[in-house]
Amino acid sequence: MRIEKVNSSIKRELANIIQLGEVRDPRISFITILNVDVSKDLQHARVKFSTLKDTPQDIDAAKAGFESCRGFIRKLISQRVPLRYTPEFQFYYDKGIKHAADVDKVLEEIKLLKKASEDQE
Repeated sequence: MRIEKVNSSIKRELANIIQLGEVRDPRISFITILNVDVSKDLQHARVKFSTLKDTPQDIDAAKAGFESCRGFIRKLISQRVPLRYTPEFQFYYDKGIKHAADVDKVLEEIKLLKKASEDQE
């Protein structure tokens, strides 16, 4: 129960930090925080994010942006989330949303092809 509460608190604060532009790195300006998973000992946190543009350049830039301001983000989180230890953050790009969009696109194409074949009959 406590871990889920910590996860949601950190996710909310991290999203606020990015949304309010407290981190002035343009590489992480159009980022969505999808999930935060804190380890049981509260020493490490895996942060999954997605980008507005899913090009490899944008993903690499976002990762580099997070790496460069990791300490500043940790400091802000430590001030806002009352924990004995503030976890070290590791940032990962989550391909789930892009994959879902690709599957949706393929399903739409199949639906259009099926409708076109039914219209020909």
